[in-house]
Amino acid sequence: MNRIFSGIQPTNQLHLGNYLGALRNWVRLQESTASQPALQKSNVSQPALRGAENFFCVVDLHALTVPQDPESLRRSTREVTAAFIAAGIDPERSVIFAQSTVPAHAELAWLLGTLTPMGWLNRMTQFKEKSGKHREDSGLGLYSYPVLMAADILLYKGTHVPVGEDQKQHVELARDIAGAFNRRFGSEYFPLPEPLIQSEAARIMSLRDGSKKMSKSDESDYSRINLTDDADAIALKFRKAKSDSDLLPDNVEALGARPEADNLITIYAALSDQTKAQAVAHFAGQQFSKLKTELADLAVEKLSPIGTRMRELMSDQAELDRLLKRGTERAAAVANPILRGAQDLMGLVRS
Repeated sequence: MNRIFSGIQPTNQLHLGNYLGALRNWVRLQESTASQPALQKSNVSQPALRGAENFFCVVDLHALTVPQDPESLRRSTREVTAAFIAAGIDPERSVIFAQSTVPAHAELAWLLGTLTPMGWLNRMTQFKEKSGKHREDSGLGLYSYPVLMAADILLYKGTHVPVGEDQKQHVELARDIAGAFNRRFGSEYFPLPEPLIQSEAARIMSLRDGSKKMSKSDESDYSRINLTDDADAIALKFRKAKSDSDLLPDNVEALGARPEADNLITIYAALSDQTKAQAVAHFAGQQFSKLKTELADLAVEKLSPIGTRMRELMSDQAELDRLLKRGTERAAAVANPILRGAQDLMGLVRS
């Protein structure tokens, strides 16, 4: 059985980069069980994923690696759940749940942590980036969370993990840990998960600085398109996006020296399901203002229904909680037997 697992942290608001880099691709992966042509735009192998089960998780335990306000965390967990559904992930066809509601995630992480050499974790780049000069003051969770990420995947015997290029290292670690477990206990218990590297649209940059990735934590709200933004806000942010005075180029290579033009062309191509070359040809020799105007109209058409649906879902907390509870039950039904199997192989006594 092929299983797809991926997750998003419930920190701050989800934005356009999360949609194009993750959510939209997840929706296309979901369609693999019913409509193979839907995969043609998602850079995945169609035969390999035919009939795959999809697990999409709000990874709230990962969010705890940095201080969180409890009420904000609860609100964000529900908001991310609403974003999943509003973007097109069907809670009946895919499993949507909050990570912390399936305790087996934390249990398997401890078991796998006993098999993970310190040297493997020392090579993980994200801890170095996030801890910075305060490494000695950082919590254990920030250091060891790649093991939890591996547990997230292996707990469902995940075979495929849709990630951006910057997350590929974590999938490689999950493969290493799965291999270490299998060798230690003489069993091919865990499959070695394969990364599904997403398309070029996965890396969407800030609207205020084309050299920086669009981020939920950027101080300027004008740097990103939030999925909760209404039509007026979306249009205004694209009109105010940083630009330059030159005409738009007629070839993709010329975009390399113009990060803001490259970013907006990339966004337009992704939202219109074109290649970047096609988008460049469409705007060749035009003023930047034409690109902004057409991009604003296109983004409003594609994104404002998602924001509207999110606000509808957020207005009914009880329904969101019901959907999360149902997802928890479905996830636990798969996860708990796999955890018990790992415990048995490791020699743990279970009542």
